[in-house]
Amino acid sequence: MSTSNSGAGPQAPAAVSAVGLRKSYGDKTVLDGIDLRIPAGSVFALLGPNGAGKTTTVQILSTLVSADGGQAQVAGHDLAAAPQAVRGAIGVTGQFSAVDGLITGEENMLLMADLHHLPRREGRRAAAELLERFDLTEAANKPASTYSGGMKRRLDIAMTLVGDPRIIFLDEPTTGLDPRSRHTMWQIIRALVTSGVTVFLTTQYLEEADELADRIAVLHNGRIAAEGTADELKRIVPGGHVRLRFTDPTAYRDATTALPHGTGDDDTLTLQIPSDGSQRDLRTVLDRLDDAGIEADELTVHTPDLDDVFFALTATTTAAVPAQTDALKETLR
Repeated sequence: MSTSNSGAGPQAPAAVSAVGLRKSYGDKTVLDGIDLRIPAGSVFALLGPNGAGKTTTVQILSTLVSADGGQAQVAGHDLAAAPQAVRGAIGVTGQFSAVDGLITGEENMLLMADLHHLPRREGRRAAAELLERFDLTEAANKPASTYSGGMKRRLDIAMTLVGDPRIIFLDEPTTGLDPRSRHTMWQIIRALVTSGVTVFLTTQYLEEADELADRIAVLHNGRIAAEGTADELKRIVPGGHVRLRFTDPTAYRDATTALPHGTGDDDTLTLQIPSDGSQRDLRTVLDRLDDAGIEADELTVHTPDLDDVFFALTATTTAAVPAQTDALKETLR
């Protein structure tokens, strides 16, 4: 999880805010009135299945397409009234690299500096600094077509940073990368946030959102199905439990009496108690054991992961999903 400082406080100013964003293509509704508030200097992850509207959300907030309805502010600028000011404050990296493979890495950087109208000397200085920062100096004079996937993605982000944006939209930035390159990209994203940059991340890798994001929203059928920290999201999905293991059959039997809501396994002398994984729930279990003078040989806490959250909130045939979503919204109020 991201350890950014400014993003953790509830009073942090909003880098991105949106109310009621809507977008349709023909008779297909892609976004059906979504609300967002992303604190400055934080990582916000938008999750959702293919076709959920993640890329459309990025395209709207980065002024690439217009919304059909709703309002949004990015970097303090109204999206509809001041799109040029928004463009000057943001950087965008899509899931498909914008790198030109026919020219060198350095030439890609200098081209981007020209697009930002940087003076020649300043453009060369920015290009050299960013190439070094992203460990691309040795490959700077080689055609970008010779770069590995991870190198191309690093160059892509380096090009995005030429204009010194304070907000960066990363649309599935690690798609197709091997695990080592993905972890390298995570380090880059963490470093960006440490420097004060706000990162809006879309991803299909749930581990990525869990690892990086201060807050996560799940987009489904054009709406935000749930939003919260990773821990908040995990706590509302059924399946969490505390597992107690005993070696003494008498202690095991006494524990089943002290904790009547648990499910026991007489063969393994284990007792499983439903729990949301919170400190309060764990303390309740321990207090009941102490009051009965029982000591477990092993205690483990199991909580659902983001995979469980994702599948629960994006299921299309499960009647329990609305109830789970409503429970989450109530929990996060």
